Amino acid sequence: MPASTSKGHQYPAYSQYPTSSMDCDEETMSHHGSAVPSVYSATSAGYMTGSSTSDYDSTQSASGVDFQEYMQDRYANAFNPIPLDRSMAVQAQSSGKLNAKHRELLELQQQAQARLARTRERFQDGMRDAREVRGDLEWTQKKVSSLQSKAARKHPKEYAKARARHPSPEY
Repeated sequence: MPASTSKGHQYPAYSQYPTSSMDCDEETMSHHGSAVPSVYSATSAGYMTGSSTSDYDSTQSASGVDFQEYMQDRYANAFNPIPLDRSMAVQAQSSGKLNAKHRELLELQQQAQARLARTRERFQDGMRDAREVRGDLEWTQKKVSSLQSKAARKHPKEYAKARARHPSPEY
């Protein structure tokens, strides 16, 4: 609860020191014997000498200006929330874009992992097929070599004539 709305509280009055000895009234000088005035309390009637137990009205001052309202206005004018709001909006947009890119990257990463898994499967299938082809070629090579040697033994003249016409490549 603000101090200006509570009626039962009493606040000590603040000492006011004048800027020159001309600001002091004669009664104050006679009480203290110096140019320092006694404790003042602010009331709606203005400054009055009094004790520290007098009522303090925070809504009024000697010049009739509400100190709280004055400070609130100064603060409101000093703080401009528009740049802060703009920067928060930009930050929110940037955060949203960053989150969207992060999700996109996660999706792309999952796609790449799925493609890698499919590629590995295909590679394994290709390796299995290559081993089968190699085995088939080795078996075929053995069969051809066996047939060549049988043909060379059974039909040496025809075999030599065929070799002359179609020489086999040397590997």
